[in-house]
Amino acid sequence: MHDLSVAFPSPDGPVHTVRGVTLDVRHGETVGIVGESGSGKTLTAMAIAGLVPEPGRVIAGRMEIAGRDPGTLRAPEQRRLLGSMTAVVFQDPLSSFNPALKMGRQLTEASEVHLGLPRAEAMRLARDRLHQVRVPSPAIRMAQYPHELSGGMRQRAMIAMGLMGEPELIIADEPTTALDVTVQEQIVRLLGRINADTGAAILMISHDISVVTSLCRRVVVMYAGRIVEDIGVGSLLAGPAHPYTEALLAAVPHMGSDRDQPLATIPGRPPQPLDLPPGCAFAPRCRFASDKCHSQQPPLEFRDGRRVACWHPRPPDPADRTDTTTAEAGPA
Repeated sequence: MHDLSVAFPSPDGPVHTVRGVTLDVRHGETVGIVGESGSGKTLTAMAIAGLVPEPGRVIAGRMEIAGRDPGTLRAPEQRRLLGSMTAVVFQDPLSSFNPALKMGRQLTEASEVHLGLPRAEAMRLARDRLHQVRVPSPAIRMAQYPHELSGGMRQRAMIAMGLMGEPELIIADEPTTALDVTVQEQIVRLLGRINADTGAAILMISHDISVVTSLCRRVVVMYAGRIVEDIGVGSLLAGPAHPYTEALLAAVPHMGSDRDQPLATIPGRPPQPLDLPPGCAFAPRCRFASDKCHSQQPPLEFRDGRRVACWHPRPPDPADRTDTTTAEAGPA
C-alpha cells in the first residue's frame, strides 16, 4: 500500500488517525507493527483488510493484496479477495466468536460463503485446520461453544478460521494479549510454522516489541499515525535509528534488569490526533529534539539500510553486519 490515510469526522473537521503510511509486505515475509496504544497500528491493518468501521474513511494512493486492488473489483470478487485470501486473527477471540453458535458452524462459514464448499466438505476442512493448529480432539471442539474452550485454544481456533480460506496475508492483531507467557510462545511458534508451511505473509500488530522480534524479520514502528522507522530485526537489536524505537526497546525488561530500579518508561504521553504538534510528533518527548524537530516534520527516508523519519537519527552500530535490504519495499 502507498500513502494510506484513515480519517474520522468530528465537529472540528476530519481527524486523521493514520497519516501517509506506505508499507509493502512480500510473499512469505513476516512483518511486525509496534507502537503505543493509539499509534495507528491496528487501524492500518484494518484498512488493509477492509474492516475500518463507519464513519471512517480510507484513502490510499495504491492498495494491493496479492497484486489486486480491492477497490477496483466487483463486490463478489472483492469479498473473495478479502474473505478468503486475507485472514485476520483478532486479539480477543472470546468477543470475536459468536457465543450462541458452536465452533464448527463458525469455522465453516467463510469457506461455505467465499469458496462455495458444501457443508460436509467444509466440516472436514475445519477438522483438518484445527488439527493443523494443534487443537486436540477437533471433532469434540467443533461441537462446543466458544466459552467451553480455554483462551489459548480459542486463539488457535481463530487462527484455524483464517486458514479456512486460501490466505496470502495473515493479519494478527495482538494475538498474544491476555495469554500467559507459555501460551504466548506457543501461538508465536504456531504462526511461524504456518508461515513456513503455507508461504502466507504475516503482519503482526503488537505493543510488545519483544514478542514481535521473536517472530518477525522486519519491524515497522508507528507513532501518532505515521511510520517513524522500518527496520530489519537484526539491525533493530543492534541499535535502532529513531529515538522512539530506542525508547521502546529500553522499556522492555530482561533477565539482566536491575530489580532494585524502577522499570524504564517513556516520559510524557502521545499527542491526540486533533492536537498534533507542527513538527515531529515525538519531539515533545525526545531528549535529542532540536528547534527544527519542533517546527518541521521529518520525511520517512532510507538511511543506512532502513527507513527512518528523524532529523537526528542515532548512528548505526558498526558491529551490525545484518542484511541492509530487509527494510526495503517490495511487492506484496
